[in-house]
Amino acid sequence: MEKTLIILKPDALQRTLVGEIIQRLERKGLKLIGMKMSRLDDAVLRAHYAHIVDKPFYKDIETFMQSAPVVILAVEGFECVDAVRLIVGPTNPRLADAGTIRGDLAIGNGRNLIHASDSKENGEIEVSRFFAKDELYSYERTDTPDVYSPAERK
Repeated sequence: MEKTLIILKPDALQRTLVGEIIQRLERKGLKLIGMKMSRLDDAVLRAHYAHIVDKPFYKDIETFMQSAPVVILAVEGFECVDAVRLIVGPTNPRLADAGTIRGDLAIGNGRNLIHASDSKENGEIEVSRFFAKDELYSYERTDTPDVYSPAERK
């Protein structure tokens, strides 16, 4: 099964949307395998946002991401990176469809509630950046046969 990382950003916490967002992921059939609350330091943010650290808007992102704790999730499922990105919607919430997390719950481009890994490879890298192996849990959800076909459970 594929793994992906989700960060519920400070605006999700401040707006008390954490439970609703997690519920949407679980209702899709995705399995939570790791969850914690954390304050992100400069080094972690620079590593996580290395692809934009030299952009003029990076300082705002860093300040925002350190303005309150974040909730960090590791999620597992068949092709879960694509499934999560579909549920989350585009980075700019004003372009997100109704029914997506960002489409329903966000409007500001810089305050879009959630980070989701953008590829299977980055999902693995990001999960290992934020979670030690002993913080990830393996278990069988009792509804797995109702969520996935036998071929998808392998």
